Amino acid sequence: MIRGERAGLRVRLPEDVPLLHEELYNDVETRSRSDIRPWRPLGPDKSPFAVRDTEDDTLVDFSAVDLATGDLAGVAVLWGIDTHARSAHIGMSLRPAARGRGLATDIVRTLCHYAFETRGLNRVALETLSDNLAMRAVAKRVGFTHEGTLRNSFWANGRFHNDELYGLLASEWRAR
Repeated sequence: MIRGERAGLRVRLPEDVPLLHEELYNDVETRSRSDIRPWRPLGPDKSPFAVRDTEDDTLVDFSAVDLATGDLAGVAVLWGIDTHARSAHIGMSLRPAARGRGLATDIVRTLCHYAFETRGLNRVALETLSDNLAMRAVAKRVGFTHEGTLRNSFWANGRFHNDELYGLLASEWRAR
């Protein structure tokens, strides 16, 4: 497990999947705002949170846990890993019971630590919708720079949304 101050990132366990699938995937409105792929009905065996035995070098998928309670808090992912450019994107989603408790900032910090210190990446990107003020605040607290707005680039729940792009470089991470 990779430990932050309040949250830990660990391997996804089979017993995590039904809860993550029900609370994160089957919440159609929220899921549609966090994934470019359109939502469609899937069983837990086909869930994007299912445990997969794969050698995909472009994706690292964690379960996030609350270190104080040991409870499953959500998911965290390093995706779009480009080993040549030494860059990747990060993402996370918290179960409803874990929201509003300060875990998101620690999860993003822990993902950045993993990306820069363990994987040796040079750049990490974070994208979120303009109206996701909580994630935008997390990006700022962790030290990300707002790099731009992709206007009307994200379709969710019947309309287009602006997507905010943030970036963090390894040199900026280490300077903090």
